[in-house]
Amino acid sequence: MRENTFKEAVESTPEVKNCYQAGLKALGKYSNKIQVKDNGKCDGSLDIDKCTMVKYPQAPRWDYAIGYDGKVVFVEVHSANTSEVSKMFDKLDWLKWWLTNNAPAINKLKKFNPAFVWIQSNGFAILKHSAQYRRVAQINLLPVNKLNLL
Repeated sequence: MRENTFKEAVESTPEVKNCYQAGLKALGKYSNKIQVKDNGKCDGSLDIDKCTMVKYPQAPRWDYAIGYDGKVVFVEVHSANTSEVSKMFDKLDWLKWWLTNNAPAINKLKKFNPAFVWIQSNGFAILKHSAQYRRVAQINLLPVNKLNLL
């Protein structure tokens, strides 16, 4: 039995079924934060935040999912400040809940390692010796300037 493609997984998820975008289009102005080695391996993208906003208006929604070379990576473009770390944990908790309960086909796709990536929207300002820095480092969620998909 073959696995669903990223597009099939998105289209079989009722809350986002009409939200699949070819390439990195779902990322809009943030598509420049993603570098792909081979455009032919880009399986598409999904703006989770925009597509779930109506149903979960107060939730700490995660931003994007990107399919690449048969795997999926979940990307949050967010300011990288010490004060934002707890918000990122809330967003990650929400995403994991949403994937388990409302997007099982997307959740079943093979994941990149790391599967969850925090891309800094502007500069890095998390104090290196802070508890917040240690928290994100422990789960491999330290913010990066760009994501390279190889």
